[in-house]
Amino acid sequence: MIAIYKTPTDREVFDKHYFEIHIPLAKTLPGLIRYEVAKGGIMSTTGHDDVYCIGTLYFESLAAIKIAFESEQGKACAVDRRILAPHDHDVQIYICDSIEV
Repeated sequence: MIAIYKTPTDREVFDKHYFEIHIPLAKTLPGLIRYEVAKGGIMSTTGHDDVYCIGTLYFESLAAIKIAFESEQGKACAVDRRILAPHDHDVQIYICDSIEV
């Protein structure tokens, strides 16, 4: 799963909430293998210069992601995401299977 957040109005408020509340909550998702954050120094070669941070969550499979987000923790993460990105255009979220190549 990949979450791409646009640059928030107040970066300090976003960072405090994201790193102190949202990430610890997301790390309780059942089946989560790894959580990575790309922040600062994000460059786009396609003109998307409003990217502030990218969160990448790793699960065993799409089925595992579905189970995770149907859980109480998953529902809480979805609600909490609205604090960070109140409008759907503030974040892009992609859910996908990935393979190591």
